[in-house]
Amino acid sequence: MNFFLKRYAQLGETFDPEEIELKRSLRVNTVKAGAHDVLVRLKSKKVKLEKIPFLTDGYFYTSEFSLGSTPEYLQGYYYLQEAASQVAAQVLNPSSEDAVLDMSAAPGGKTTQMAAMMKNQGVIIALDNEVHRLESLRNNLERLSVSNVITYKKDARYVDDLNLYFDKVLLDAPCSGNFADDRNWFENRNITGVKDRSKIQKALLRSAYKVLKPGGTLVYSTCTLEPEENEENVTWILNEYDDIRLETIDIDAGSPGLSEAFGEVYHKDISKVKRFWPHKSGTQGFFIAKIVKNS
Repeated sequence: MNFFLKRYAQLGETFDPEEIELKRSLRVNTVKAGAHDVLVRLKSKKVKLEKIPFLTDGYFYTSEFSLGSTPEYLQGYYYLQEAASQVAAQVLNPSSEDAVLDMSAAPGGKTTQMAAMMKNQGVIIALDNEVHRLESLRNNLERLSVSNVITYKKDARYVDDLNLYFDKVLLDAPCSGNFADDRNWFENRNITGVKDRSKIQKALLRSAYKVLKPGGTLVYSTCTLEPEENEENVTWILNEYDDIRLETIDIDAGSPGLSEAFGEVYHKDISKVKRFWPHKSGTQGFFIAKIVKNS
């Protein structure tokens, strides 16, 4: 058995990755149009749509052609976005009055989702450290008619250089990924890489804490299943700072966080985070924690 599959079995999750089929999903871009208009357009093209029960604007779909090539896609009526990926911004729940930081924004799925939730008001500062990724982000902002985002080419570990403070922070951290959306994942990953990622994520979490206003909310998410990048990091930051706390994620999807793994015991409140196991949720692997700084 593969090294990572053995680890999952130790965590009580046994499954055959070959048997997991993910549903394709999209998000209606309410900046451009209401859901009814978009759904009518897609159904006229024989696209089958199913509302995702735990998402506000998300739909599973089946189609005989690529939904990335329609006039509606090119005009920004919808964004092709994996279901679990849409949960992070929904948990952060930014408003039109918020100053929001998106620490790893490209290519822009969550950025544009937050802009829609904010009705294109307030402000989102969106960071990425790679030029080609920023180009993708800016293209998506234009295509979806988003106007409340300011982009910076910047390593988010040094975001405090901007001397700005935020009501809401989304740290969708660079991570090891997961097998459900990468067929070669098992061959290309090892535990050393996982631990190296964890160190970078801790540095990003520390930076997020520094620029979060008192009373503000930080959502930490990854698309990996590895506890070293998830529960371990959340436990670390909760132990590092005494003025933050975990809040329960009020969504009827996913599984509670792991209380312990591989000899490590995690924070007493860690069950408040959410894990998305592909064989249970039908989504990619995903992890979300909601952290609030005391007023």
